[in-house]
Amino acid sequence: MSRKVIITCAVTGAIHTPSMSPHLPVTAKEIADAALGAAKAGAAIVHLHARNPVDGSPSQDPELFVPFLKEIKEKSNVVINLTTGGAPTMTIADRLRPAHHFKPEVASLNMGSMNFGLYDMLKRFKTFNHEWEVPYLANSDDRVFKNTFKDIAHILQSCSDNQTRFEIECYDIGYLYTAAHFIDRGLIKAPFLIQSVFGILGGIGPHPEDVLHMKRTADRLFGNAYVWSVLGAGRNQIPIATQSAAMGGNVRVGLEDSLWDGPGKLAESNADQVTRIRNIIEGLSLEVATPDEARQILQLKGHQNVNF
Repeated sequence: MSRKVIITCAVTGAIHTPSMSPHLPVTAKEIADAALGAAKAGAAIVHLHARNPVDGSPSQDPELFVPFLKEIKEKSNVVINLTTGGAPTMTIADRLRPAHHFKPEVASLNMGSMNFGLYDMLKRFKTFNHEWEVPYLANSDDRVFKNTFKDIAHILQSCSDNQTRFEIECYDIGYLYTAAHFIDRGLIKAPFLIQSVFGILGGIGPHPEDVLHMKRTADRLFGNAYVWSVLGAGRNQIPIATQSAAMGGNVRVGLEDSLWDGPGKLAESNADQVTRIRNIIEGLSLEVATPDEARQILQLKGHQNVNF
């Protein structure tokens, strides 16, 4: 399994707004189709958010998750990963509703509070179709995504009986030390997935040295107890994923993290990005992990043990 590369695809997220790309999935059908397309292209894991189908705003209403979760599970063996991040505008109680209700194999967990700056995107995008979009972006200069030590402990403890494992999102070096703290407390158990995030305003940058520094620190803290993956925001997506694959790591792509499929070209689907990185991985003489191989690597409970 050591040469099997896990591709995660985050299909819609809560960073980009619908007016930025006509290809961003919004409705349950669009999200299901995007996830199934990504799985067919080679993604072993799909990371899922929901959106209000009317205006595309982020939502953690479990009822909005039901249609696409059922369709994806019926038509694919892909591992389903649900967000506990939701959007920075939400309370932790609201953000946790899908993970608590659906008991997924994997859920994401941001390992700290952070300034999450989206306002720079207003320089690149000028036309918006929904009233919520501009304030959502503009007001991020005074917005903190909140995950305190108490919050993180609550998320880990409240999901532990469900045997949900976590995509541990680390936006900076200090987040690795926070993860080590919860490992020492016995709340995170090996093997765990460290998802290193690069290029978000408020977190670590996208320079190759930043990627190396994150990997060296994780190796020193966690040894062989963890599985490493990366995501690069925006135009950094494919270069950082390529660096990770060459260094023995795993990758995450998807329209949550980047709208692009090459310079100046919007990705027409999540599957396009999966295909691009799969070609690179196989060009490096590596193999892409299947969903069941990802389950084995991460020691997941299996799709039969979820609540959807």
